Amino acid sequence: MAVGESKKLGKKRKQLAEVEDSISSQNVHGTLEMLSDEEGSANIDSDNEEVDEFPEIDTGSDSYDDAGADEEDEDEDEEEDEDEDAETGSDIESDSSLHVFPKAKTITSDITGRLKRVYPEIVPDYDSDSSTEDTPNRVGDVPMHWYDDLPHIGYDVNGKKVLRPAQGDELDKFLATVDDPSAWTSAFDKNTQMDKPLTREELDIIRRLYENEVPDANYDPYEPMTEWFTGKGKEEIMPLSAAPEPKRRWIPSRWEKQKVMKIVRAIRQGRIVPSKSRTSSKTNEFYSIWSEPLTGHAPPLPAPKPALPTNAESYNPPEEYLPSEEEKKAWEAQDSEDRERDYLPQKYSSLRLVPAYNQFIKQRFNRQLDLYLAPRVQRVRLNVDPSSLIPTLPKPSSLKPYPIYKSLTFHHSARARRVSVSPDGLWVASGDEGGVVSLWEVNIGREVKRWKFDGKIGDLQWCPREDVRYFAVGVDEAIHFIIPPNLSASVFSATYSVLAPATLPPSPAVPSPVKWTSPSSAAWTLDLPILTLRLPSSSGLPTHLAWHRRGDYLASVSTDGVQRGVWIHQISRRHSQAPFTKIKGNVQLVLFHPTKPHFFVATQQYVRLYNLAEQKLLKTLIPGIKWISSMDVHPSGDHLIVGGYDRKLCWFDLELSDKPYKVLRYHSRAIRSLHFHPTYPLFASSSDDGSIQIFHSRVYNDLMTDPLIVPLKILRGHDVKAGLGVLHVQWCNRNPWLVSSGADGKVSIWCS
Repeated sequence: MAVGESKKLGKKRKQLAEVEDSISSQNVHGTLEMLSDEEGSANIDSDNEEVDEFPEIDTGSDSYDDAGADEEDEDEDEEEDEDEDAETGSDIESDSSLHVFPKAKTITSDITGRLKRVYPEIVPDYDSDSSTEDTPNRVGDVPMHWYDDLPHIGYDVNGKKVLRPAQGDELDKFLATVDDPSAWTSAFDKNTQMDKPLTREELDIIRRLYENEVPDANYDPYEPMTEWFTGKGKEEIMPLSAAPEPKRRWIPSRWEKQKVMKIVRAIRQGRIVPSKSRTSSKTNEFYSIWSEPLTGHAPPLPAPKPALPTNAESYNPPEEYLPSEEEKKAWEAQDSEDRERDYLPQKYSSLRLVPAYNQFIKQRFNRQLDLYLAPRVQRVRLNVDPSSLIPTLPKPSSLKPYPIYKSLTFHHSARARRVSVSPDGLWVASGDEGGVVSLWEVNIGREVKRWKFDGKIGDLQWCPREDVRYFAVGVDEAIHFIIPPNLSASVFSATYSVLAPATLPPSPAVPSPVKWTSPSSAAWTLDLPILTLRLPSSSGLPTHLAWHRRGDYLASVSTDGVQRGVWIHQISRRHSQAPFTKIKGNVQLVLFHPTKPHFFVATQQYVRLYNLAEQKLLKTLIPGIKWISSMDVHPSGDHLIVGGYDRKLCWFDLELSDKPYKVLRYHSRAIRSLHFHPTYPLFASSSDDGSIQIFHSRVYNDLMTDPLIVPLKILRGHDVKAGLGVLHVQWCNRNPWLVSSGADGKVSIWCS
């Protein structure tokens, strides 16, 4: 035993000396030996068995016995010596020719006290393309939403946190895509939380998938077929398998025989009974349709019972039940369906004299029909009076006053396009397509003044101010302001100072293309406009004018213009501006809100509500009309009516929805004009059918109560000319009177 131990210790000392020589030689030559996993593990095992040099290491920590371990170590040492001798030479030769790794340092271990090699840390800061580097986030298949509430998104190869990259808002992302022309070729990487550019190969694969093509560019779907067994010398003359035929294919199976005999014995013992033949039974089976209730449904109704016999069906009825001769003839003359009874009462002295009932078979047949056709389920029928579904509306007589007859009529030589009533309700200004503007007195119908312009009149509107009196007239590419005659000195001076002040306001910083011109005080007369607005060239005819409630702002719409059809003119500053640089659709009408700084703009199919103070769009109303022709807002400002050429009249509740609260269809042709009365709960609509509809429109202060809309009267007094009827209507401010103008050249006043 001692000899074996000494032999072992000698081998260990020899091995230690060889290792020290190899380490010193490596330090001299500067080469690095790359050991495999097996070589490294062998060296570690041999180090654990060094007992003489390092007595402080516990060698008995192994789980096996010392004796068995010594014997196994001897065998392993011999094999390791041979393997190391064979492998050391080849490893040193292969590593010495590379010189790609940094030099190692030899230091003394603080634990074992032996020499060991230490390599410098590899710093991965080298110049290379970032596409060849591995991803810095090494979290693997961990769901990335686990890191949503953390400042980092994972860990790198050294176990350090990978911080979340800074991300801007949606506007920053959009600006980044605008500045980067290759932004559309990148995709968001959840692992790194940033956009990763796609390669040309990946873009090509995406394009092929989008076009339903094969992702592989090298794939040829039309490559020629390889003929493996066609042609001379390629014929298949042998089967695919040359194995001999198995014996089980031609020898009866013993196990199948046992299973068949088992079934035969079961049939003989009666344990297996063959199925019976499905032949129809000779006996008929009857089922009662009233006895068993249907599953899953309510129980059926009971069968109808026959009526009980009365005194008239007795063989000896009382005398009052016996019919007379006239009643018998009348009964026989009636049809069987119209008879009250299907029999005639007869009287017999005894029961033996009663003959057989001649209607017995027919009565039994009808009874069977009653049972067969009786309902199985009881139907709940609602007894609702149709008149109760119609809302109760007040009578028109209780809603007076409203216009019911024509009082006065003025005449124009051409189509009377527009009418406008002065704020005091005493004067009416009307304009026709011939360029004539007439001023009428409402009470007596006398024409006071007439002005003639070159071109047809598009629109005219009185200024709503009470302290001044003038109206605006829209002609070709111009708006004229006219002062009527017969004014008091105070009103005339106030009007003249507003339209032609002695000191003009300073010109705005940004010049306007609209030119404001006034004649000199010496040359001006009542026959001429005191102020004229020249719109830009190619603006077209101002077809619509709308005043603000304070009378300082005037909005004009030119539907025939090329650009900028909407203008807002301020009288006090003599300045005009276009509120919209870009307009969606063709503007037809505009209106000022009566109480708020809001502005209604109606295009062909939509009505948009803008806030002029905040300069933003508040709401877009969708009336469902193909072409909007007219519009007016309620004096409260919470309701709007819109009319169209497709005969629809839509009532909007601005606080409720952007869809119409109610749609009215009372006209048979296109609607031309709509107007709310300023003080009375009335509004009127005119159409090309030559009629005017008067409605009662009461709006309640309670938000839970719906508006009351009642049709009151249909006014007919205008003739239809060339498919055009009543073109414009407007109420008098202080009276329930209505002024209308039509294509027949008439201007009518309707009174209550």
